[in-house]
Amino acid sequence: MVPVVVSGRMMLLLSLILTSVFGKEWDVIYETTSICALKGSSVNMSCTYRYPQEYNLIDTYWIKKPDEGINSLKDYHEYKDRVEYIEDRQNKTAILRLHNVTENDEKEYCFRLITTTERQKWIGQEGIQLHVSALQVQAPQLVLENETVNLTCGTTCNLTDRFVWYKNGQALNFHSDVLQLQSARSDSGSYRCAVRGHEHLPSPAASLTVMYSPRNTSVSVSPSVIVEGDSVTLSCSSDSNPPAVNFSWFKEDQTSAVGSGQSFSISSFNSSFSGRFYCEAQNKYGSQRSASVSLSVKVVGRLVILYISIGVICGAAVIIMLLLIWRSRRMNKRNESQMDRSSPHHDRCEPVYENVKIDRKRL
Repeated sequence: MVPVVVSGRMMLLLSLILTSVFGKEWDVIYETTSICALKGSSVNMSCTYRYPQEYNLIDTYWIKKPDEGINSLKDYHEYKDRVEYIEDRQNKTAILRLHNVTENDEKEYCFRLITTTERQKWIGQEGIQLHVSALQVQAPQLVLENETVNLTCGTTCNLTDRFVWYKNGQALNFHSDVLQLQSARSDSGSYRCAVRGHEHLPSPAASLTVMYSPRNTSVSVSPSVIVEGDSVTLSCSSDSNPPAVNFSWFKEDQTSAVGSGQSFSISSFNSSFSGRFYCEAQNKYGSQRSASVSLSVKVVGRLVILYISIGVICGAAVIIMLLLIWRSRRMNKRNESQMDRSSPHHDRCEPVYENVKIDRKRL
């Protein structure tokens, strides 16, 4: 076979002819060459086109690359019911609308034109590359109180939309992809992010836990009124994260601890135990001492309690006696009333003088 030698002048002329015939009359111009879409959302890919007016345009559609068959997207099962073609042939504009995008849709999409003339077809090369991103909150799981912490709404491609943040399901007034906190105890919770306009497609939840040393440490005493010989229990409580696990008990007149554990008990209290006690709660991030409480035997003692008991008993006895006297009097009155009703009427007992005639002569 004899090789064909083409001069540089001929190559230039051929290039100009091809550009004149194809480059100016056949063309597809894409609005962008790359799009980032949120997983689960819908995305529009658009273009404008032109073709030689002497040809009759009969069909247009979108294809994916690589695709050996150059088939319409609607011919593929995985695109069924997810693809819309929107076209204005008068203005020569076309839109591919793809719904519920997934990572498998990450391909290059091109627009194709077909005319009635055989072999007069065109594919707009260098189409639109679709990138699909899910959302994920990137945050440390544990932070210390008062530390600066950044929560990032992570994406695998550049989403240009504004973001929305949620804490425990409640929207926050913050719209950047990075949420910055000066961590406080109240910042512990579950966080999600979403894209504005796609709030129904939030990221998975990420948990943030703020760690802090004991706060609000206090002592409670049971019983509140101590009588000599009573069993007394002191309990220590605090607010901390993680919960305090080390508790120590101190008496103000002693240099060393008098007990340990969340509760401290004195089995038989007497005046020798009197004094001021406090506890200290500790976790891995620090400790806090409570205010002290005063313990002492109350002056009333058991004798006063005995007197009070006797007084209550005597008072009850007096009340019972009064009730018995009242009941006895009431019964007597009832008996007298019954006797009156059973005896003869008084006018029968009185002597009758009206039928007696007095003999004055005998007198």
